Amino acid sequence: MECTKCDQPAVMHAAYSGTHLCETHFRESVERRVRKRVREDDLLPASATPADPVTWVIGLSGGKDSTVLAQILAETFESDPRVELVALSIHEGIEEYRDESLEAARELVADLDVEHVTVEYEAEYGVRMDEVAAEDPLGMAPCAYCGVFRRDVLSKYADDLDADILLTGHNLDDEAETALMNVLEGDVSQMAKHFDASLGPFPERQAEPAFVPRAKPLRDVPEKEVALYAHLFDVPSHIAECPHAEESFRGEIQDLLLSLEDAHPGTRHSILAGYEELAKMAAERYRGEKTPELVSCSTCGAPTTGDRCRKCQLLDAVGTE
Repeated sequence: MECTKCDQPAVMHAAYSGTHLCETHFRESVERRVRKRVREDDLLPASATPADPVTWVIGLSGGKDSTVLAQILAETFESDPRVELVALSIHEGIEEYRDESLEAARELVADLDVEHVTVEYEAEYGVRMDEVAAEDPLGMAPCAYCGVFRRDVLSKYADDLDADILLTGHNLDDEAETALMNVLEGDVSQMAKHFDASLGPFPERQAEPAFVPRAKPLRDVPEKEVALYAHLFDVPSHIAECPHAEESFRGEIQDLLLSLEDAHPGTRHSILAGYEELAKMAAERYRGEKTPELVSCSTCGAPTTGDRCRKCQLLDAVGTE
C-alpha cells in the first residue's frame, strides 16, 4: 500500500483518519501533533525569552512514551534559547525492570545532551517497591503505593528544578482509558483533577502556585504510533510491563476501548474530546465550590488538604517514619 500523501510505501494505516503514511509522513504527523499541543496548551508563552527561558521538566521513565516525547521536544527546540529541558527519572526499587529502563533513559539523554536527574525511593523515603509489594501492609495493589510516591517525587523535584511545566508521556490510549474509567465510576471530582493535570497552565491554576502545572503533549498520539515511532527512528526505550502491575479494571477498560476502536475508528479521540469538555466544567465547579484549602503537611511540609499528606501516611504504614 502506498502513502496517501506520496508514492512511497506506507508503514502504517490510521483507520481513524483513513490515511496510509510512509515513514517520512508518519514522522511528520506525530511531531506535528506534539507541536500543536505545545502551542494549544501554551507551554511556550510569549513571556519566555533567551534571558528568561521556560524550564520544561520531562518525567523520563525510559519507556517508549517518555523517551519519544523527550526526543521530539529536544530535537524540535534544541536551537531555541527560550526553552530549557531537564529529564527527571525515578528508580522505585524494582530490580532489573527499572534498571533496564533507566539505562535506556541514560542512553537517550546522552545522545540529546539534556540534563538528567535521577531520584531513588530508597534515598528519598527509605523504601523499595519490591519490598513494599512483598509486605503490602495495607492490602492494596502495589500501584496504589507507588503512584502516591511517584507523584510526590515528580512534584517535589519539578519544584526544586524551578520547572515552569512538568511534562509526562501519557498517550491517547492512556488518557482515553482514564477518561472512561472516571465516567464509569461516576467520579466527578476526579474529572476536575484530571483537567488540572492534563491541560497544563491556565489562569485559575496560576493563582494556586502550590504545584507545578503538568501537561501531556503526546495525548493526541495513539500508543501503537508511539511504539512505531520509537522502533522506526531508533529511540532508546525499554518496553516491558512492571512486574508489580495489578490494574485489573484498567486492563478491562483497555480491552473494551481497543475493541470499540477496531469497530468504530476514532472512538478514542471522541472520548477524550468530550471528556475534556466535561472535565473543564467539573473543574470550574469544584474549584469554585468544593476544593479544600491546601495546607502544609505537618510531617514533610508538602501541600495537602489534611493534617498529613497521603505519602506520609503510607510511609507510616510501611514502617519508615
